[in-house]
Parts: sequence; C-alpha cells; structure tokens
Amino acid sequence: MKTHLKKIALLGLIALFISCNDDDGDSTTSQTITEIAAGNPNLTSLVAALDRAGLTATLDGNTEYTVFAPTNAAFNSFLQANNFATLQDVPVPLLQQVLLNHVVSGEFTSGELSTGYVKTLGKGGASASNTLSMFVNTANGVVLNGGTTNGGASVTTRDVQAKNGVVHIVDGVIGLPTVVNHAIANPNFSILVQALTRADQPDFVGILSGTANSPFTVFAPTDTAFGDLLTELNAPGLSAIAQATLEKTLKYHVVTGANVLSTSLSAGPVDTFAGEEFTVSLTDGAKITDANARVSTITYTDVQASNGVIHVLNKVLLPSL
Repeated sequence: MKTHLKKIALLGLIALFISCNDDDGDSTTSQTITEIAAGNPNLTSLVAALDRAGLTATLDGNTEYTVFAPTNAAFNSFLQANNFATLQDVPVPLLQQVLLNHVVSGEFTSGELSTGYVKTLGKGGASASNTLSMFVNTANGVVLNGGTTNGGASVTTRDVQAKNGVVHIVDGVIGLPTVVNHAIANPNFSILVQALTRADQPDFVGILSGTANSPFTVFAPTDTAFGDLLTELNAPGLSAIAQATLEKTLKYHVVTGANVLSTSLSAGPVDTFAGEEFTVSLTDGAKITDANARVSTITYTDVQASNGVIHVLNKVLLPSL
C-alpha cells in the first residue's frame, strides 16, 4: 500500500513538473516577434519604427526570423549620429532598409550563430538582388558588423524566444554597411585596413565609403595573403612598401562603377581603379591573373555592402611596378 501511494505521489510530481514546463513554454513562445517587442518597455522606439516603416505585419506572421532588436537608447544614438531630430524625420525608404538589415531569415539562437557572414533582408543602393551581408563575430559574445564603433552592434540579451523566431536585443542600430565597414568588421582584413588607412595614402576610407565612382567591386586579400606578399617581396612589414607602390596596388584591387556578383563574373580582362587590367579565369574555380602572371584564387564571394560588393582573395594582386 505504501509503495502504491509513493508511486502515485511520484507520478503526480512528474505531471506537475510537465505542466509547469508546458506553461513556461507557452508564455515564452505564444507571442510573435512583434508582440514581444510591443511588450518590452526598452523596445518602444523599435515598435514605433516598425509601424512607421510598415513592417509590423512582417514580424507578426508565421515566417521564422532572427531579429536583432535595438533598444530605445540605440535608436536615440542613431538619430543623433545621423542628424535626425525624431524618428519621424527618417525617410521611410531608408528606415525600411535599416530595419530589414536587422532581420535574418530563419531562426538562429546564440548557440547556432558562428563567426562569419549571414544575409539580412536589407538592401543598399548597389544591388537590387543581393541583400546585405552581416559579419557575425562570436569570439567574445556576439558582435555584429564590428560593433557600435563601426556602425554595428553587440548582443546584450540573447535568445528571447518567439513563436515565429527568436529575438536578440542589441546596443546599436545597425547601419547599412559600406565596403569599408565590412573590411573593418572582419579581423581577417586587418592588414588591408592598415594599408588603406596608412597616413601617406589617399583617403581610401572616404572614397570607398562614398557614392562617387560607386558601386565598387573590391577584391580583398586576407591577412595571410598580405603576409605571403611581404615574404615574397622580402619586406619586413607594410611600412617597407613604398607609397606609390602601395597606392597603385590597392587601387588595382578595386573595380569602379559596377557591383559585380560572382554569378556575373566572366572570363577575360577587367579594368581596375589603378588604370591597369587583370584577367579573370573561371576554369576550376574563379581565379585572377595579375600583371606579373601571379595567380590568385577567389575564396569567398558576394559580401554585399550598401555601395558595393567584396570578393575575398588568397593572394595580393600586383600591378606593373
């Protein structure tokens, strides 16, 4: 009899435990992304922005999304940085694309995010078909597009579950990234950034952040590629490269006036910002032969920015010097 009563009591505790878990699950997953934002007093600016941009219904349906949700403080900083007095002063088309740049198709919890690129729903002015890329860095928390100092953000609250996806609250409004923002955000381009910002160089940051001569197609060598170049040239460091040589080399990696996606690459000569050609071949993968008959492989493609696109190279291209 005592054993029977113990079994009944144990079954009752299990049933209560399951019931409590079901109730907790319902409370965290019965709301849509829009409803979760509306119920958070720190996200009232986001709710107002979604309403103004006509995107409330987008996040209130059955399609699963991952949303990086800026706080009220983040929106205040965004308005001040862009000289908008209020949210009502932000042009609706711009606001729509900025908000869409916080949304990724599919549900990705913080544990499922890894360092690398994801595609947002936002579009810049460079491509009508290729949506913007976002660089996620999980080396220390979750940092998006290089953090707030680079027009990005960091995740401050993770994994707020919704019935149609997941919300990660962030400390910044993520701007529409330029090719410069993307170069800065990715630590594999640190030497390229050093080269572009060397004091004796033209204002490459200003040029590649702007719209004059845009859109840009940038073939970006990694840090490993630059290390190999320094070894090849027997140079102790980037500072040993002459000003004119470095300037021409950097310009040789840029094509102006075109957002050339990997699907549009064609074999043959390509004119560059340096005034010299390199040659693309597509046999056994996309490769570039420079003016010195050196061959570089394109290892990653279509990192989309608002004013151009980046393709990653495993070797620095050298013009005629």
